[in-house]
Amino acid sequence: MCHMLKPLYLALCFVTFFALPTPAQEGHAVPGVPFQVFLKQGQKETIQQDVARDAIETVVKAFGILVRDRSQHKRFDQALTNDLLQKIVIEPRVLNRDGKEFPFLVARTRQKGKVNLLINAGRLREDGYLGQPAALAQRLAKEFQWVISKAATKSARRGRLLKRDLLRAPIATNAEIKKMSPEERTATLQALLDTYIQTVDAYGSLVDQSYYEMGTTTLTKPEHADSTIKLYDIRVRHALRVIVSDPYFWENTQKAVRSLLNGKVWHVLMARIDERDWTTRTRVVPEDKAVTVGERGRGIQPAKILVNYHRSLEPEEKLYGETQGLPMGALSAAQLARVIAEEIQSQITEKSLRGHVAQDEQTAPE
Repeated sequence: MCHMLKPLYLALCFVTFFALPTPAQEGHAVPGVPFQVFLKQGQKETIQQDVARDAIETVVKAFGILVRDRSQHKRFDQALTNDLLQKIVIEPRVLNRDGKEFPFLVARTRQKGKVNLLINAGRLREDGYLGQPAALAQRLAKEFQWVISKAATKSARRGRLLKRDLLRAPIATNAEIKKMSPEERTATLQALLDTYIQTVDAYGSLVDQSYYEMGTTTLTKPEHADSTIKLYDIRVRHALRVIVSDPYFWENTQKAVRSLLNGKVWHVLMARIDERDWTTRTRVVPEDKAVTVGERGRGIQPAKILVNYHRSLEPEEKLYGETQGLPMGALSAAQLARVIAEEIQSQITEKSLRGHVAQDEQTAPE
C-alpha cells in the first residue's frame, strides 16, 4: 500500500511546486525617487552574476548623483516633477522592435504617461561604465529627453500636406550634376524648390515664435504670427543655394550637393522641437513608402533634414568652432549651409540603408 501511495505523493508535490505563484521581482531603491532599479534576465541571454551586481550598484549610484544634482539636469528634474518614470530595467541586451541594439531605450507602458528606461548591461561593460557612476550619470541625463518625449500623452499636431509636382520635378542624375556649372546647379535647385524641395515646417512649429538676431542669442518677438516662418524659410533657401554654388561644398561635401539635386532630399527646414537636444536630424522615408519622381520615373526614398532652431552644437562636435556655439536659428546662411551640408553628407546614406529611425518619428515638431 505504501508503495502505491509514494508515486501519488511525489506527483502531488510536483503539481504543488509548480502551482506556487512566482515571487515578485524585487527592485533596488534609489533614495529620493519613487522608481526602482530592476534586473531582468533574458530567456536566451543572461547577465553574469558579477556583471549584474556591478551594473545594479553603478546604476543606483548614478541615479543618486542625478538626484543630488537634480537642479543641473533640467530634463531629469522635469521627469521627476511629473512622475514620468515607472522603473529602470537592466537587461542582458536592449533591442528595439527592428532588432537594433541600443545602450539605453525608453519604452512606453500600459499606464498613460509612464515609461520604463531599459539599460543594456552588455553595453555598460563594453563602454566602460561599470564602476563609473559619475560618468554614467552624465550619459543617463541625456536619455531623459526621450523619457519626456515618450511619456507625452498629447497627440502630435498634424500640419497640412503640401502639394508637390513629383513627375515634373527636374531630378538630375549624378552624371548630369557632375557636368553642371555652379550657375546651372543653382538654376536646377531653384526649379526643385518650386516643385519638389520643401523648406517650411508643415507642423507650424515656428508659428508666433520669437526669432534669433543673427550672430547673437537675443530673441525678438515677431510682428506677425508667420514672420519667423518666413525669415527662416528665406535663410534655409539661401543656405541651400550656397551649398550648390560654392566650390567649397563640391570639393568637400559633394554628396550633399548631389543629394539636393538628384531628389534624395525633399525637405530641408528649420523647426522648433523642444523635447530634443539635437541640432540636426535626418529622417528617410521607409522603402515601402518610396516615391516615383521626375520624367524618368525614378523610385526614391527621399530624406527630410530637420534643423532644431534653438539648439546649439556641443563643443566636441565638428562644426562647433564655425558656429561659435550659437543656436541654429542665429546662424548666418553661410554657417547654416555648413551645418546642413555636413548633416546630409554624414547621415543620408546610413539612414537610407536602414530606413527611418522609429524613435525620431514618435515626435513631431511643436
